[in-house]
Amino acid sequence: MTQALALPTRKDEDFRYADLAALAPLWPVAVETIAVAAGERGSLALVLDGSEPVAREIAITLGDGASFDLRVLNAPAAYGRVAVRVELGAGAEFTLGAAQLAGGDQTVEIVTDVLHAHPDAISRQVVRSVAGGSATANYLGKVRVAKGADGTDGEQSVRAMLLDRTATANARPELEIFADDVKCAHGCAVGELDANSLFYMAQRGLPPELAKRLMLQAFVAEAFTGAADEEALQAAAKAALERLL
Repeated sequence: MTQALALPTRKDEDFRYADLAALAPLWPVAVETIAVAAGERGSLALVLDGSEPVAREIAITLGDGASFDLRVLNAPAAYGRVAVRVELGAGAEFTLGAAQLAGGDQTVEIVTDVLHAHPDAISRQVVRSVAGGSATANYLGKVRVAKGADGTDGEQSVRAMLLDRTATANARPELEIFADDVKCAHGCAVGELDANSLFYMAQRGLPPELAKRLMLQAFVAEAFTGAADEEALQAAAKAALERLL
């Protein structure tokens, strides 16, 4: 008889800020596996914008010189979680562009664990979150550089915008490096819409609500720049923002 996998607790780092009550009916989450052979290219666009809670877990393995482009719109009307584990071969390249939109009292989160197991691999992660009401938007991202993985180039850019003082954004970019001669960086910021920019736009005749929408659209658009299906992702993100606002 197979023993059921126990529901995580807040002692588990990857679930520190999760809505465990919302996660419980979805648990355990089946792992989706993607393997990209040496020298090959792959891509995936996930648009989570339905009315039901959703949890996805994806494990990606990249062969030497392979590349994978993952884009995520995490904007369901309920709990939404996307967890991604990636292992890069020598000279492989991984790109993540993700946007999260949440309102009411919902929780959305993206959790990543990117392992540079071999030399000269590149990873780029761009995550943009917008939270209003009493919603919570989480990003927990780890970049691990194994011993001997010299020439690694890893970067995380994490920004969150709070529409209300009652909303919350949790961001934990993390680097774990066991190799020399690497280039790794992360940037993280949580804030509100810039009042000076809104004033500038108002002075040029844009109504405040339209100015707010345009600024948020540009903010979220950063996650999808360069995607193969950028136009469709931007349209889906715009529709999700309209529902949020």
